[in-house]
Amino acid sequence: QVQLVESGGGLVQAGGSLRLSCAASGSIFSVNAMGWYRQAPGKERELVAAITSRGITYSADSVKGRFTISRDDAKNTLYLQMDSLKPEDTAMYYCALTYTYNSDPPFLESNALDAWGQGTLVTVSS
Repeated sequence: QVQLVESGGGLVQAGGSLRLSCAASGSIFSVNAMGWYRQAPGKERELVAAITSRGITYSADSVKGRFTISRDDAKNTLYLQMDSLKPEDTAMYYCALTYTYNSDPPFLESNALDAWGQGTLVTVSS
């Protein structure tokens, strides 16, 4: 089973940028979709962005235009470029994947994911 390890979190001022990475222990070639979730203290986990094996992307309205998801299958790595960060983006960010094909956005079903990472903390100061 593929294992996921996130990195790239940290403390940044509002308006700044961070790039998260999610390295997979094995090939992600057969993975149908991967995505980034986040969970802030006291809030429910939410899907931030997702990308299919064909490179089709989905972004939540709250991050649209600011966050960009991408994947490099040759490096077995998923990325999340986060620009124009806001204090409300503060959360633990997790990557996840599914082998199940979902034709419609957001391409991932939270209760049917095949692997999760341990998370990386993003803190945005005002």
